[in-house]
Amino acid sequence: MTGPALASTASTSDMNIDEVVAAPRPAPQGVFLRRHLPIGAAIVLALFAVPFLAPAELANALTRILALALFAVSLDLLVGVSGLPSLGHAAPFGVGAYAAGITAKEVTPFAPVQLLAAVVAGALLSVLVGALVVRTRGTYLLMLTLALAELVHVLAGRWDAVTGGTNGLVGIPALTLSPGGEPVRLAGIRYWYVLSVALLFFALVVLVSRSAFGRTLRGIRDNEQRMSSLGYSTFRVKYTVFVIAGAVAGAAGALYVAQARFVSPTDLGFEVSALALLAVVIGGRGSLWGAVLGTALVFYLRDEIGPLLGGRGGLLMGIVFIAAVYLLPRGFAGLRLPHRSRVPS
Repeated sequence: MTGPALASTASTSDMNIDEVVAAPRPAPQGVFLRRHLPIGAAIVLALFAVPFLAPAELANALTRILALALFAVSLDLLVGVSGLPSLGHAAPFGVGAYAAGITAKEVTPFAPVQLLAAVVAGALLSVLVGALVVRTRGTYLLMLTLALAELVHVLAGRWDAVTGGTNGLVGIPALTLSPGGEPVRLAGIRYWYVLSVALLFFALVVLVSRSAFGRTLRGIRDNEQRMSSLGYSTFRVKYTVFVIAGAVAGAAGALYVAQARFVSPTDLGFEVSALALLAVVIGGRGSLWGAVLGTALVFYLRDEIGPLLGGRGGLLMGIVFIAAVYLLPRGFAGLRLPHRSRVPS
Protein backbone atom coordinates (compact mmCIF):
# COMPACT_ATOMS: atom_id res chain seq x y z
CA MET A 1 0.00 0.00 0.00
CA THR A 2 1.40 3.42 -0.91
CA GLY A 3 1.93 6.23 1.52
CA PRO A 4 -1.03 8.40 0.35
CA ALA A 5 -3.25 5.38 0.44
CA LEU A 6 -2.21 4.68 4.00
CA ALA A 7 -2.90 8.25 4.97
CA SER A 8 -6.32 8.07 3.41
CA THR A 9 -7.09 4.85 5.17
CA ALA A 10 -5.89 6.19 8.50
CA SER A 11 -8.36 9.00 8.26
CA THR A 12 -11.22 6.52 8.34
CA SER A 13 -10.53 5.33 11.88
CA ASP A 14 -14.23 5.51 12.70
CA MET A 15 -15.09 3.18 9.85
CA ASN A 16 -16.70 -0.14 10.72
CA ILE A 17 -14.03 -2.79 10.63
CA ASP A 18 -16.20 -4.98 8.38
CA GLU A 19 -15.85 -2.33 5.69
CA VAL A 20 -12.12 -2.48 5.48
CA VAL A 21 -11.07 -6.08 5.99
CA ALA A 22 -10.65 -8.38 3.06
CA ALA A 23 -11.63 -11.53 4.97
CA PRO A 24 -14.96 -13.24 4.41
CA ARG A 25 -17.47 -11.61 6.69
CA PRO A 26 -19.38 -13.79 9.12
CA ALA A 27 -23.11 -13.74 8.61
CA PRO A 28 -25.11 -11.47 10.94
CA GLN A 29 -25.81 -13.07 14.31
CA GLY A 30 -29.51 -13.64 13.62
CA VAL A 31 -28.85 -15.19 10.21
CA PHE A 32 -26.09 -17.33 11.67
CA LEU A 33 -28.37 -18.70 14.39
CA ARG A 34 -31.26 -19.39 12.01
CA ARG A 35 -28.94 -21.16 9.59
CA HIS A 36 -26.91 -23.26 12.01
CA LEU A 37 -28.86 -23.65 15.26
CA PRO A 38 -31.15 -26.53 14.15
CA ILE A 39 -28.25 -28.48 12.65
CA GLY A 40 -26.05 -27.81 15.67
CA ALA A 41 -28.78 -28.87 18.09
CA ALA A 42 -29.33 -32.13 16.18
CA ILE A 43 -25.59 -32.89 16.21
CA VAL A 44 -25.31 -32.17 19.93
CA LEU A 45 -28.28 -34.41 20.72
CA ALA A 46 -26.78 -37.19 18.62
CA LEU A 47 -23.44 -36.84 20.42
CA PHE A 48 -25.09 -36.99 23.85
CA ALA A 49 -26.93 -40.16 22.77
CA VAL A 50 -23.73 -42.04 21.88
CA PRO A 51 -23.35 -43.88 25.25
CA PHE A 52 -26.91 -45.24 24.88
CA LEU A 53 -26.31 -46.52 21.35
CA ALA A 54 -22.64 -47.50 21.12
CA PRO A 55 -20.24 -49.75 23.05
CA ALA A 56 -17.84 -48.35 25.63
CA GLU A 57 -14.89 -48.68 23.20
CA LEU A 58 -16.50 -46.20 20.82
CA ALA A 59 -17.31 -43.81 23.68
CA ASN A 60 -13.66 -43.94 24.77
CA ALA A 61 -12.45 -43.27 21.22
CA LEU A 62 -14.84 -40.33 20.83
CA THR A 63 -13.75 -38.96 24.21
CA ARG A 64 -10.15 -38.85 23.01
CA ILE A 65 -11.16 -37.31 19.67
CA LEU A 66 -13.25 -34.61 21.41
CA ALA A 67 -10.26 -33.57 23.54
CA LEU A 68 -7.97 -33.42 20.51
CA ALA A 69 -10.67 -31.64 18.47
CA LEU A 70 -10.82 -28.86 21.06
CA PHE A 71 -7.04 -28.63 20.77
CA ALA A 72 -7.33 -28.28 16.98
CA VAL A 73 -10.05 -25.63 17.37
CA SER A 74 -7.73 -23.57 19.58
CA LEU A 75 -5.04 -23.86 16.90
CA ASP A 76 -7.55 -22.84 14.22
CA LEU A 77 -8.25 -19.68 16.24
CA LEU A 78 -4.58 -18.83 15.74
CA VAL A 79 -4.00 -20.12 12.21
CA GLY A 80 -7.31 -19.58 10.45
CA VAL A 81 -8.85 -16.63 12.26
CA SER A 82 -5.75 -14.69 13.31
CA GLY A 83 -3.16 -15.65 10.70
CA LEU A 84 -0.64 -16.81 13.32
CA PRO A 85 0.61 -20.23 12.14
CA SER A 86 2.23 -22.21 14.93
CA LEU A 87 4.25 -25.42 14.95
CA GLY A 88 4.47 -25.47 18.73
CA HIS A 89 0.87 -25.36 19.89
CA ALA A 90 1.34 -28.75 21.57
CA ALA A 91 3.25 -26.91 24.31
CA PRO A 92 0.22 -25.32 26.07
CA PHE A 93 -1.74 -28.52 25.38
CA GLY A 94 0.91 -30.67 27.08
CA VAL A 95 1.49 -28.22 29.92
CA GLY A 96 -2.26 -28.21 30.56
CA ALA A 97 -2.27 -32.01 30.57
CA TYR A 98 0.60 -32.13 33.05
CA ALA A 99 -1.08 -29.51 35.26
CA ALA A 100 -4.31 -31.49 35.32
CA GLY A 101 -2.50 -34.76 36.05
CA ILE A 102 -0.34 -33.31 38.83
CA THR A 103 -3.37 -31.60 40.37
CA ALA A 104 -5.27 -34.90 40.33
CA LYS A 105 -2.40 -36.75 42.01
CA GLU A 106 -1.27 -34.16 44.54
CA VAL A 107 -4.32 -32.00 45.28
CA THR A 108 -7.69 -33.37 44.24
CA PRO A 109 -9.21 -35.45 41.43
CA PHE A 110 -12.25 -33.10 41.41
CA ALA A 111 -12.68 -32.41 37.70
CA PRO A 112 -13.32 -28.62 37.78
CA VAL A 113 -10.14 -28.04 39.81
CA GLN A 114 -8.10 -30.04 37.31
CA LEU A 115 -9.67 -28.11 34.45
CA LEU A 116 -8.97 -24.75 36.08
CA ALA A 117 -5.34 -25.70 36.74
CA ALA A 118 -4.90 -26.73 33.11
CA VAL A 119 -6.48 -23.53 31.75
CA VAL A 120 -4.28 -21.37 33.98
CA ALA A 121 -1.15 -23.34 33.06
CA GLY A 122 -1.83 -23.09 29.31
CA ALA A 123 -2.59 -19.37 29.57
CA LEU A 124 0.46 -18.70 31.77
CA LEU A 125 2.82 -20.39 29.32
CA SER A 126 1.32 -18.33 26.49
CA VAL A 127 1.72 -15.14 28.52
CA LEU A 128 5.40 -15.92 29.06
CA VAL A 129 6.29 -16.75 25.45
CA GLY A 130 3.60 -14.80 23.60
CA ALA A 131 5.24 -11.40 24.01
CA LEU A 132 8.17 -12.71 21.98
CA VAL A 133 6.27 -14.93 19.55
CA VAL A 134 3.68 -12.44 18.25
CA ARG A 135 6.39 -9.94 17.32
CA THR A 136 7.43 -12.27 14.50
CA ARG A 137 5.61 -13.48 11.42
CA GLY A 138 5.84 -16.00 8.59
CA THR A 139 8.73 -18.43 8.67
CA TYR A 140 10.23 -16.77 11.75
CA LEU A 141 6.99 -17.33 13.64
CA LEU A 142 6.93 -21.01 12.65
CA MET A 143 10.54 -21.57 13.67
CA LEU A 144 10.20 -19.70 16.96
CA THR A 145 7.08 -21.58 18.05
CA LEU A 146 8.74 -24.86 17.10
CA ALA A 147 11.86 -23.99 19.10
CA LEU A 148 9.93 -22.95 22.19
CA ALA A 149 7.82 -26.11 22.06
CA GLU A 150 10.96 -28.23 21.81
CA LEU A 151 12.36 -26.48 24.89
CA VAL A 152 9.22 -27.35 26.84
CA HIS A 153 9.39 -30.88 25.47
CA VAL A 154 12.97 -31.35 26.66
CA LEU A 155 12.16 -29.81 30.05
CA ALA A 156 9.26 -32.24 30.54
CA GLY A 157 11.57 -35.15 29.73
CA ARG A 158 14.27 -34.12 32.21
CA TRP A 159 12.24 -32.81 35.16
CA ASP A 160 11.80 -36.29 36.64
CA ALA A 161 10.66 -35.19 40.09
CA VAL A 162 7.61 -33.37 38.71
CA THR A 163 6.79 -34.86 35.32
CA GLY A 164 8.06 -38.41 35.73
CA GLY A 165 10.68 -37.79 33.05
CA THR A 166 10.63 -39.84 29.88
CA ASN A 167 8.49 -42.48 31.60
CA GLY A 168 5.64 -40.00 31.80
CA LEU A 169 3.27 -39.09 34.60
CA VAL A 170 1.59 -42.28 35.78
CA GLY A 171 -0.87 -43.12 38.53
CA ILE A 172 -3.28 -40.30 37.74
CA PRO A 173 -6.54 -41.11 39.59
CA ALA A 174 -9.92 -41.14 37.87
CA LEU A 175 -11.71 -37.80 38.03
CA THR A 176 -14.62 -37.11 40.34
CA LEU A 177 -17.60 -34.87 39.60
CA SER A 178 -18.09 -33.77 43.21
CA PRO A 179 -15.61 -32.99 46.03
CA GLY A 180 -14.80 -36.27 47.74
CA GLY A 181 -17.17 -38.14 45.44
CA GLU A 182 -16.80 -41.52 43.79
CA PRO A 183 -14.31 -41.78 40.92
CA VAL A 184 -15.88 -41.80 37.46
CA ARG A 185 -15.09 -45.16 35.91
CA LEU A 186 -17.97 -45.56 33.44
CA ALA A 187 -16.93 -44.61 29.92
CA GLY A 188 -20.30 -43.01 29.19
CA ILE A 189 -20.21 -40.59 32.13
CA ARG A 190 -16.62 -39.62 31.38
CA TYR A 191 -17.64 -39.06 27.75
CA TRP A 192 -20.53 -36.78 28.78
CA TYR A 193 -18.20 -34.74 30.98
CA VAL A 194 -15.63 -34.30 28.20
CA LEU A 195 -18.35 -33.55 25.64
CA SER A 196 -19.93 -30.89 27.89
CA VAL A 197 -16.64 -29.11 28.55
CA ALA A 198 -15.57 -29.34 24.90
CA LEU A 199 -18.87 -27.82 23.76
CA LEU A 200 -18.55 -25.03 26.33
CA PHE A 201 -15.06 -24.04 25.16
CA PHE A 202 -16.00 -24.46 21.50
CA ALA A 203 -18.88 -22.02 22.04
CA LEU A 204 -16.50 -19.57 23.72
CA VAL A 205 -14.10 -19.75 20.77
CA VAL A 206 -16.96 -19.20 18.32
CA LEU A 207 -18.11 -16.17 20.32
CA VAL A 208 -14.57 -14.75 20.27
CA SER A 209 -14.30 -15.38 16.54
CA ARG A 210 -17.61 -13.69 15.76
CA SER A 211 -17.17 -10.71 18.08
CA ALA A 212 -15.74 -7.32 17.19
CA PHE A 213 -12.46 -8.62 18.55
CA GLY A 214 -12.66 -11.54 16.09
CA ARG A 215 -13.28 -9.16 13.18
CA THR A 216 -10.21 -7.23 14.25
CA LEU A 217 -8.24 -10.47 14.18
CA ARG A 218 -9.37 -11.15 10.61
CA GLY A 219 -8.42 -7.64 9.64
CA ILE A 220 -4.92 -8.14 11.04
CA ARG A 221 -4.67 -11.50 9.31
CA ASP A 222 -5.46 -9.97 5.93
CA ASN A 223 -3.56 -6.70 6.22
CA GLU A 224 -1.79 -5.94 9.48
CA GLN A 225 -0.26 -2.72 8.14
CA ARG A 226 -3.67 -1.31 7.29
CA MET A 227 -5.10 -2.22 10.70
CA SER A 228 -2.14 -0.57 12.39
CA SER A 229 -2.68 2.57 10.34
CA LEU A 230 -6.29 2.61 11.51
CA GLY A 231 -5.08 2.92 15.08
CA TYR A 232 -5.34 -0.67 16.28
CA SER A 233 -2.62 -2.03 18.54
CA THR A 234 -1.95 -5.15 16.51
CA PHE A 235 0.58 -6.44 19.04
CA ARG A 236 -1.94 -6.27 21.88
CA VAL A 237 -4.66 -7.97 19.81
CA LYS A 238 -2.36 -10.78 18.68
CA TYR A 239 -0.97 -11.22 22.18
CA THR A 240 -4.49 -11.50 23.60
CA VAL A 241 -5.63 -14.14 21.12
CA PHE A 242 -2.38 -16.07 21.64
CA VAL A 243 -3.15 -16.28 25.37
CA ILE A 244 -6.78 -17.23 24.73
CA ALA A 245 -5.72 -20.01 22.37
CA GLY A 246 -3.19 -21.24 24.95
CA ALA A 247 -5.86 -21.37 27.66
CA VAL A 248 -8.21 -23.37 25.41
CA ALA A 249 -5.36 -25.73 24.48
CA GLY A 250 -4.69 -26.21 28.21
CA ALA A 251 -8.35 -27.13 28.72
CA ALA A 252 -8.04 -29.68 25.91
CA GLY A 253 -5.03 -31.14 27.73
CA ALA A 254 -7.13 -31.60 30.87
CA LEU A 255 -9.81 -33.43 28.87
CA TYR A 256 -7.16 -35.64 27.30
CA VAL A 257 -5.84 -36.62 30.74
CA ALA A 258 -9.38 -37.25 31.99
CA GLN A 259 -9.62 -40.06 29.44
CA ALA A 260 -6.03 -41.31 29.15
CA ARG A 261 -4.96 -40.79 32.81
CA PHE A 262 -1.41 -40.57 31.52
CA VAL A 263 0.76 -37.88 29.97
CA SER A 264 4.33 -38.01 28.68
CA PRO A 265 6.78 -35.67 26.91
CA THR A 266 5.56 -37.13 23.62
CA ASP A 267 2.30 -35.22 24.13
CA LEU A 268 4.26 -31.96 23.79
CA GLY A 269 6.17 -33.09 20.73
CA PHE A 270 6.20 -31.79 17.18
CA GLU A 271 4.09 -34.67 15.90
CA VAL A 272 1.12 -33.58 18.01
CA SER A 273 1.36 -30.01 16.71
CA ALA A 274 1.74 -31.23 13.12
CA LEU A 275 -1.30 -33.52 13.33
CA ALA A 276 -3.41 -30.70 14.74
CA LEU A 277 -2.25 -28.41 11.94
CA LEU A 278 -3.11 -31.13 9.42
CA ALA A 279 -6.58 -31.40 10.95
CA VAL A 280 -7.07 -27.64 10.59
CA VAL A 281 -5.98 -27.70 6.93
CA ILE A 282 -8.22 -30.65 6.07
CA GLY A 283 -11.16 -29.15 7.95
CA GLY A 284 -10.77 -25.69 6.44
CA ARG A 285 -8.88 -22.83 8.05
CA GLY A 286 -10.97 -20.38 10.02
CA SER A 287 -14.18 -22.41 10.04
CA LEU A 288 -13.59 -23.86 13.57
CA TRP A 289 -16.16 -26.62 13.08
CA GLY A 290 -14.08 -27.91 10.18
CA ALA A 291 -11.18 -28.48 12.59
CA VAL A 292 -13.41 -30.87 14.54
CA LEU A 293 -14.13 -32.96 11.44
CA GLY A 294 -10.49 -32.80 10.41
CA THR A 295 -9.42 -34.09 13.82
CA ALA A 296 -11.86 -36.99 13.64
CA LEU A 297 -10.52 -38.00 10.21
CA VAL A 298 -6.82 -37.57 11.07
CA PHE A 299 -6.91 -39.54 14.30
CA TYR A 300 -9.20 -42.22 12.88
CA LEU A 301 -6.68 -42.77 10.08
CA ARG A 302 -3.74 -42.74 12.51
CA ASP A 303 -5.22 -44.89 15.29
CA GLU A 304 -7.60 -47.22 13.45
CA ILE A 305 -6.36 -47.53 9.87
CA GLY A 306 -2.63 -46.87 10.32
CA PRO A 307 -1.90 -49.96 12.47
CA LEU A 308 -3.44 -52.17 9.76
CA LEU A 309 -0.96 -50.97 7.13
CA GLY A 310 2.19 -52.52 8.53
CA GLY A 311 4.00 -49.32 9.47
CA ARG A 312 2.81 -47.33 6.45
CA GLY A 313 0.42 -45.12 8.40
CA GLY A 314 2.66 -42.10 7.84
CA LEU A 315 2.50 -42.65 4.08
CA LEU A 316 -1.30 -42.69 4.24
CA MET A 317 -1.32 -39.42 6.18
CA GLY A 318 0.93 -37.85 3.57
CA ILE A 319 -1.36 -38.94 0.75
CA VAL A 320 -4.39 -37.59 2.57
CA PHE A 321 -2.66 -34.25 3.13
CA ILE A 322 -1.66 -33.91 -0.54
CA ALA A 323 -5.17 -34.87 -1.67
CA ALA A 324 -6.69 -32.33 0.71
CA VAL A 325 -4.43 -29.54 -0.59
CA TYR A 326 -5.24 -30.20 -4.26
CA LEU A 327 -8.84 -31.41 -4.06
CA LEU A 328 -10.16 -29.48 -1.05
CA PRO A 329 -8.24 -26.19 -0.86
CA ARG A 330 -10.88 -24.88 1.56
CA GLY A 331 -11.18 -28.17 3.43
CA PHE A 332 -14.51 -29.57 4.56
CA ALA A 333 -15.72 -26.04 5.18
CA GLY A 334 -15.35 -25.30 1.46
CA LEU A 335 -17.74 -28.12 0.64
CA ARG A 336 -20.49 -26.42 2.63
CA LEU A 337 -19.74 -22.88 1.54
CA PRO A 338 -19.11 -23.00 -2.21
CA HIS A 339 -20.87 -19.66 -2.74
CA ARG A 340 -18.19 -17.72 -0.91
CA SER A 341 -15.89 -16.22 -3.47
CA ARG A 342 -13.04 -15.07 -1.28
CA VAL A 343 -10.68 -17.47 0.37
CA PRO A 344 -8.55 -16.53 3.38
CA SER A 345 -4.93 -16.43 2.34
